[in-house]
Amino acid sequence: MKFDYNTTRNELILAEYGRNVQNMVKYICELEDRQERNRYAQAVIDLMGFLNPHLRDVADFKHKLWDHLHIISGYKIDVDSPYPKPTPEAAMVRPKHIGYPQQKIRYKHYGKTVEVLIEKAKALEEPERKAAMVQGIANFMKMAYVTWNKDNVADETILKNLAELSGGELQLEENVNLAKVEFKPVSNRPANNNNRGRNNNNGKNRQNNNNNNNRQQRNNNPKQRH
Repeated sequence: MKFDYNTTRNELILAEYGRNVQNMVKYICELEDRQERNRYAQAVIDLMGFLNPHLRDVADFKHKLWDHLHIISGYKIDVDSPYPKPTPEAAMVRPKHIGYPQQKIRYKHYGKTVEVLIEKAKALEEPERKAAMVQGIANFMKMAYVTWNKDNVADETILKNLAELSGGELQLEENVNLAKVEFKPVSNRPANNNNRGRNNNNGKNRQNNNNNNNRQQRNNNPKQRH
């Protein structure tokens, strides 16, 4: 008896569509009638979209399905595609390296965004707008400090860090207070034992009731009196 194992089968080109789709594409490539190939190709495209519904959220997902159809066929399928036929050379082209921004952040818990906001606040010329923006930056810094350090922080620390990051150019007015932000640690509550106490009390009450009933029966029995 001869068994058919995956190790003896052809390698899946795009595993997310499965072996059945790959066999269908292979069957379409062997058809001689072009109209029949087009009809079957459209049916396979619909099946591929049904098997991968997440592609519907991708821009030009129909174009992607047709490209995958050509890739599965090894770029051999000859059908009337509504999109340009992809080439193996285009698939071998490596994308350009995006690169990673090498920027130093003085306080990691504030992030680079706070430094950018500080530079924009320093460039403002309107006093009222600048004061409002500085207050917003300070409140955000306090929230970020508490969130990442898991600890409360005094307003003096935030104002000190704000002055350091701005080079002493940004300061809050004396009558302005920062928003109240407190760190609340998660406490492990003990298990509720009320049910256990209720069960124990019910058991004791039942025993007391049984003892009282036995005493009443003895007192009411005339034979036991004599």
